[in-house]
This record gives sequence, C-alpha cells and structure tokens, in this order.
Amino acid sequence: MIDVLAALAIQTGTPAARACTKAEVEALTQPSAEPYRMMCRAVLSGRDVRRPVLIEGSEASGAALDCGGGRVETPGEATTRIPTIAIWSRRENAGWSRPSGVTVRDCVVAGNIRIWGMGAGGSMRDFRASSRTPDHTRAAQAAAPTQVRVERVRFEATGTIPLYVGPGVTRTTVTGSTFAGRSTSTAIYLDAESAGAEIRDNEFDIRTGREQIAVDGSGANRIVDNRFALHGQGGIFLYRNCGEDGVIRHQTPSYNQITDNVFSGAAWLRPRTVVVGAREGRRRYCGDDAGWPYGSSADDGDGARGNRVSGNRTQRAIRPWAR
Repeated sequence: MIDVLAALAIQTGTPAARACTKAEVEALTQPSAEPYRMMCRAVLSGRDVRRPVLIEGSEASGAALDCGGGRVETPGEATTRIPTIAIWSRRENAGWSRPSGVTVRDCVVAGNIRIWGMGAGGSMRDFRASSRTPDHTRAAQAAAPTQVRVERVRFEATGTIPLYVGPGVTRTTVTGSTFAGRSTSTAIYLDAESAGAEIRDNEFDIRTGREQIAVDGSGANRIVDNRFALHGQGGIFLYRNCGEDGVIRHQTPSYNQITDNVFSGAAWLRPRTVVVGAREGRRRYCGDDAGWPYGSSADDGDGARGNRVSGNRTQRAIRPWAR
C-alpha cells in the first residue's frame, strides 16, 4: 500500500505563471507545424490554436490554456510523438525538470493530450533502467508532471488515445469533459506508477478499439459519476501490463475507487463494464522483465487489491436478434 499511495505524500508547490503577453498570444495562435513552447497563462476567448502546444519542464509550472471554447489542432494528424498538447518532463543532468499545476480549460482538442514523465518523446531507456531499482515508483513519480487539470474539454479523437496519463504522473484531474471521435485503443490510459487521478462527471461517447479506461499499474485513482456509451466494448479495466517494453511494473492497480458511473450500450452476452484483474499475466511479453526480485518481474499477476467498485449502473445494448 505504501508504494501505491507514495504519490499522495509528495507535496509540490504550484507556482502561478504570469499572464501571456499579447505577442505570446499572437505566436500561440499563429498556424505552424512547430510546437509552441508555452510558459504562461493564455486566455484566448474563442480564438483557435492551429499548431502543437508543448508545456515542458519546471519553468512551465502554472501554465494554463483557457480557450474560451476555441479549438486546438495540429496541421496534420496528431501522433503519440507530436501530440496536440504535450505536458512533459525534461531530462537534465541533475535529474528531471517537471511541470506542475498546469490547466487546460474550455478547449476543443482535436487529437490528443499526452502527459509524460520518464519516457517523454518515445524513449523508454530511462524508464526501463529506473524500473530495475527498488525505489522505482517513487522515482518515477518525482520525475513526472503533477497536478494537471483538464476542465470542460471536448476531445475529438482521431485515432490515438485522446488522454494519456504517462508513467509516474500524479494528481491528474479530468472534470466536465467529453470524449468523442475514435481511438484504436482506449479513451483514457493511466499508465504504470501513476496515481491519484480524479476522473469525474465526464461524458464518454467515443468509438474505441478496446475498453474506455485502462488502469495499468495505476493506484489510488477516483473514477466517479461518469457516463459511458460503450458501443459494445469494455468499460474500465484494472490490470498490470507485466514486462511490456522490458519495463518492470512495481505498482499494482490497487486502492482505486470506481463508483456511481453509468454504462450504456454494454455487450449483451458479456458486458464487462468494470473488470478488476483483467490480465493476470496473460501476455506474450510478460517474461521480458524477468530476473529481478520485485514487481512484475517477480510476479506476473495483476495484484489488484483494496479497490472499491460500487453504485455503477449498466444498460445493455439491444440484442442483435431483436433488431
């Protein structure tokens, strides 16, 4: 339990970034393929952003993007390496520089938001190396962005996961938002060693290739009062993706609260709305992290415990033979 809740003991200040200047707002809203590096608070009052946005490092702490209903999109399709909005930590000689207290509010995001600590930009080398040390969960959380707020955002997914909460990210809040469009994977992914997210009062009406929310070795999260249109897919799955990319998952999907959600359009024969312990090592790569005395290297099981699942309601899809 100590590892799962480690993030909640990490106290970080949330500096109030200065307001963006007029020149910075003009640069932010100027169409470009180059990411705009944002380190201030922008209030756009409905103006669109037609370029990627990068919020990176401790100097971006307190940054905010308030679109006032405006749209954020990239010139081409958003990808995992060049997301629509990237909130990333940066590797430095002495360790990691991470942003805290970032807010994205009242925006239409075409594509995705990716919040990353170790592994930002696609390189898993640092994350893999850290996973071979006994204090990995704490190190990953200390390196990752914290206290990111996503409020009243409409996600229009274009294939990639619209909201990815990466390794070690803590205290992410997602409220009053809508997930639409299509994802080949999930709508939200809470990745290994992340913790303390609150996902509350959101609308999910997105076509996904699998479950809507993946809780992969992520703990102490609250997923409450959301509405899911499942279109026959799964709802919220808790598991630990042992061995993927050779990374040892230390934390288990434990002490999560999943309550008072409504699931419509569930599969008739096998609804699978909330599944605790969805994998239990049944993946071909589980042996790729073998040889270490902790985490998923020592035990491929999901290890889910202490989760509270209650008050959720399910409405099945129309029976195929009744149409």
